[in-house]
Amino acid sequence: MLALVRSVWLEPRPAPAPTRVWRDWVLVAVLVPAAVLEGVLRPDLQWRPLSIAVTAGLVATLLWRRSRPLLMVVISFGVCELSSLIVGAEFPQQYALVHQVLLPYALFRWGSGREAVLGVAVVLGKIGLSAALGHLLLTDALGGLVVLGSAMALGTAFRFRSRARARELDQVKLLEREQLARDLHDTVAHHVSAMAIRAQAGIAMADSDPDAAVDALRLIDAEAASALDEMRGMVRLLRTEADLSPGPRVADLERLATRSRPPVDVAIAGDAGGLPAPVSAAVYRLAQEAVTNARRHAKHATRIEVRVEVDESAVRLRVSDDGQLRPAGSPGYGLVGMIERASLLGGTCEAGPNAGQGWTVTAVLPR
Repeated sequence: MLALVRSVWLEPRPAPAPTRVWRDWVLVAVLVPAAVLEGVLRPDLQWRPLSIAVTAGLVATLLWRRSRPLLMVVISFGVCELSSLIVGAEFPQQYALVHQVLLPYALFRWGSGREAVLGVAVVLGKIGLSAALGHLLLTDALGGLVVLGSAMALGTAFRFRSRARARELDQVKLLEREQLARDLHDTVAHHVSAMAIRAQAGIAMADSDPDAAVDALRLIDAEAASALDEMRGMVRLLRTEADLSPGPRVADLERLATRSRPPVDVAIAGDAGGLPAPVSAAVYRLAQEAVTNARRHAKHATRIEVRVEVDESAVRLRVSDDGQLRPAGSPGYGLVGMIERASLLGGTCEAGPNAGQGWTVTAVLPR
């Protein structure tokens, strides 16, 4: 039990918490006029000017509920309890004060463990003191605890759901790094095998044809330099958490072409033979993932087009379909991996709906 309490107390904040978004300003713009109108129009409202000032003023705590969740809980519930002690009754009683439910939610969603514990103590102290002084009926106090407890539970659920998604994304990246490590082994093994063959040929011809042996040594030197360059590039990507998985190259994109429904049309413009192995492999992987997503999600699509343009400075990939527009939502793991692959090579990858219908994935990778 002590270990559980310690783990809760030491729970860090999830990072990073958004400080302020447009929805916060919308809430303030709606709740402040609502508090004023309720205060003016309700005939049974006591301490009317003070009630309006307190209720409208506490709306501002919503703007800092993510960055300072404990402080906002202390301010909101503390001011309400202090006002109740001053007037000798539960105060304020305006319905616009319902925004207080968002503060315990934000506390458990974005606060640390110790902030959550201290915030619960503040909330329980406020409700318990009001009930003890007779400002709240016991049923109202229990109802308030249920509502605020539900908000806290919801904040906790969203907190751990976000953490689980982050772990899944990390797992996707680890799998891509594992694939990259395998491909690094294949690349180095290919070059080492070529060097071994050249060395054997040079040894065999050393006595009869010294010039051929020298040529073999030059080829071995070139293969070694190429192997070292590719190995350095791939190891650098591994050290920076790359999700690039070299394998097939741009020339292998024809594998994606098919006449089945929907047919896939592949066209390559420019000289793709001289591309560095990581870039060439990334173009293939991006195209493969985009075609797979189009087949899976593009309803009623009649075609999928894959276009690659290679010039002296960059490689441009475009994969488009003419299916129905897809519903908006958070990017899937496949798209996350595509964006990571492109960005870690210094490029970009974007996906979105077309002007008419269909979906397009575009990527630009520097050579």
